[in-house]
Amino acid sequence: MVNGLSKSFKIRSAELPDAVRICEIYGFHVADGAGTFEEVAPAAEEMRRRMENVKVRGLPWHVAEAKGELAGYCYASPYNARSAYRFTVQTSVYVDHNWYRRGIGLALLNSVAAACQKLGYCQAMAAVGDSRNEGALKLHARAGYRTVGHAVRVGVKFGRWMDVVYLQRSLCDASVPPADVSPVGYILPVDQTGP
Repeated sequence: MVNGLSKSFKIRSAELPDAVRICEIYGFHVADGAGTFEEVAPAAEEMRRRMENVKVRGLPWHVAEAKGELAGYCYASPYNARSAYRFTVQTSVYVDHNWYRRGIGLALLNSVAAACQKLGYCQAMAAVGDSRNEGALKLHARAGYRTVGHAVRVGVKFGRWMDVVYLQRSLCDASVPPADVSPVGYILPVDQTGP
């Protein structure tokens, strides 16, 4: 059972052939949702490139399968290239609109958080597009994220200004000092000078 719902799906690691279905799920959110500020849905080849970029680091990209089809996905990516942020990841989660409110998003976020914890990460950040996106905000709250910031009118989509809500979930004991070794998947940047 997941939050009182029968768990009729399974979580697994994404594979490159999943990119086509992931594009379909994400394409809906690009065209009809404000959770992402991307306005042109990427092609499958671009999605494969994004997946490889995450997976080559050893970071998790998980999918949920329900009734023989991909119903959602979630992944973690580096939060910021500067080395001081090396223990922090950013998570992204998207669920097929036909599978909303069935526990899939929560299970995916928790699965990716658990994987990141095992890799040595201590914080997970999320950026939810559109402060009116109550479904995504409630989902992240159920997954243990708390709101830590609100950027007002930083995006434009569907002809209106949109906010971004920043959320954070702790993955480790804050009273324990940082590890002496970098987490799995952290790649030391060559240049941290920025723009």
